[in-house]
Amino acid sequence: MNSMNNNVEELVGDLKLKLNVLHIDFPMKNQVAIDLEEKEIHSALSYVKAIGWKQLTLLTCVDWIEENTFQLVYILFNWEKGVTLQVRAKINREKPDFRTITNIFPGAQYYERDVHEFFGVNFEGNPMSYKPLFLELWKDIPPLRKDFDTQKFSDENFPKRDYEGDFRPKMGGN
Repeated sequence: MNSMNNNVEELVGDLKLKLNVLHIDFPMKNQVAIDLEEKEIHSALSYVKAIGWKQLTLLTCVDWIEENTFQLVYILFNWEKGVTLQVRAKINREKPDFRTITNIFPGAQYYERDVHEFFGVNFEGNPMSYKPLFLELWKDIPPLRKDFDTQKFSDENFPKRDYEGDFRPKMGGN
């Protein structure tokens, strides 16, 4: 068995001992994803940072509209082991409030701004999360939520245009 597999197996065993892991998944080779209760995220992130997952590569969000939840996904990388770790938790979609992780990963302030702007998650303790990053003067629900109606938004904000001509690519040598 190669050392990468040993690193993943070692990590999984360690996480199961230290955390109340709801589910473990292996999205790709050298990647581990763990699902936790939202109240455990901060202690889990502090713990995995202390054991080598020092790079917060990304924070993103998934809208599980049919469950009425958002899933926060923290993606971390360990340079010594070559293993990516996803730490995930679901939060209430109706009141999407979550405490910032900037005390653990200061660079998270920008990812939290992005998730706030595009999904509407409020990160308590990060005053920068409310500052627009891309959508200055936006007046609709956050655009990456599954209940955002792109057609309605387009109809309300942009003039209708009639297009003439056939814009399909021509096949063949002409």
